[in-house]
Amino acid sequence: MSWDLDAAARVLGSIIVLAPLSALIVTASIAVFETTIEERTTNRLVQASMVAGLGAAVAMTAVLAGSGRASITVDLGDWVALPEQRFHFSFKLLFDGASVVFLLLTLVLSGVVGAFARVYLHREPGYRRFYLLFTVFVLGMSLSSIAGTIEVLFAGWELVGLSSALLVAFFQERAAPVRNGLRVWAVYRVADAAFLAGALALHHGVAGGDFVRMTDGAAPIPSADAFVAGALLLVAAAGKSSLLPFSGWLPRAMEGPTPSSAIFYGALSVHLGAFLLLRLEPLIARSVPLAVLVVALGLATALWATIVARVQTDIKSAIAYAALTQVGLIVAEIGLGLRHVALVHLVGHACLRTLQLLRAPSLLHDYHRMENAIGGFLLHDRAASGPPRRLAGRLAAAAYRIGYERGLFDIVIDRAVVAPLRRALRASERLEARWTRWLSGGASAGQPAHHGDRLDPWQGTR
Repeated sequence: MSWDLDAAARVLGSIIVLAPLSALIVTASIAVFETTIEERTTNRLVQASMVAGLGAAVAMTAVLAGSGRASITVDLGDWVALPEQRFHFSFKLLFDGASVVFLLLTLVLSGVVGAFARVYLHREPGYRRFYLLFTVFVLGMSLSSIAGTIEVLFAGWELVGLSSALLVAFFQERAAPVRNGLRVWAVYRVADAAFLAGALALHHGVAGGDFVRMTDGAAPIPSADAFVAGALLLVAAAGKSSLLPFSGWLPRAMEGPTPSSAIFYGALSVHLGAFLLLRLEPLIARSVPLAVLVVALGLATALWATIVARVQTDIKSAIAYAALTQVGLIVAEIGLGLRHVALVHLVGHACLRTLQLLRAPSLLHDYHRMENAIGGFLLHDRAASGPPRRLAGRLAAAAYRIGYERGLFDIVIDRAVVAPLRRALRASERLEARWTRWLSGGASAGQPAHHGDRLDPWQGTR
């Protein structure tokens, strides 16, 4: 019976991974070979993979519930094994209460958004490109949801980040989406660097990066190691979920199509950092300073996002910061050890924000139609209630300024981090140009470079 259960779990787990992977291969082949195919056919192929993955996920949930186990592990073998370096990459899938809930949420909402995009992006020149990136996202989210090791989670994490940045820059004919996509990608790079460092610490110091061993207590977790690995992965979660101080990229991400905004920054991607913290619950429980840090970051983000959301003038930015408020509260709940409360909060919030963002494009149209029907303006005093109304004088003005300037985080990061890095890179460019001229028999390396001879890294010497 145990063998039959494990065999069924292996088959169902393979289907869950292969369904979005096959859709990705098909959509990529269509794009590469420029195959002429109808929009309806592309949508049906993608939706069929969603249905197959969802059916396998529901069956896996039934198997897990009927087995009486707390979790089921599907081990697909070691893909990389370096015994001397004590490193191995195991493709292991973990199905437990948190993973199956997040997986079902991913596939259900992805199917809804995929059906919505068929009409919303009708006759859009980038229709096939959207579905290609969309399948990359679904594959990444599926892997992240059921990852049994930190390495598998990182693979899904990267696929989500790649598709996210490219979909922000979806409308390539305009400069703003491209700039904002680069901004999102830069923040993700910082978060991914912290993730890699945390994964290395987790792999060598805490249970070999295996979530099953961490959860069942098979491997002892020293408090100091838990804090170091957890703090690094908290930085990664902050970057992915737009927590402080990385929150500036969230409104910029709304430059992408509404379907991607709904599924990424309202429903799933923005909650992926919180899901990572759910997976790291044994580390948080083992280190009190780490738990305090998680709670403080979550509450600070929630308070700050609440202030900023109240002064936004466009609906998508207002929804984005309202969503960030709830994500901050979810993170705080995880830090307090309220695992099940956080999971229920995450599911309900993701569904609500998906509905709101999908509804956003037609909201203003309906609003103006109501104004025309009643023959007047619909007045709504946003400041009629709530804390800002009770704040007096200078305090209210200061809160408004903080909200309007979004806490000045972007300006501080640009001046304190980006500007020095650009100066260092330009100095390295000038030094490289001098040595290149000297090695080619030109001016000596110590002589200053002429302005006309500056080396352009993209076009050669000018």
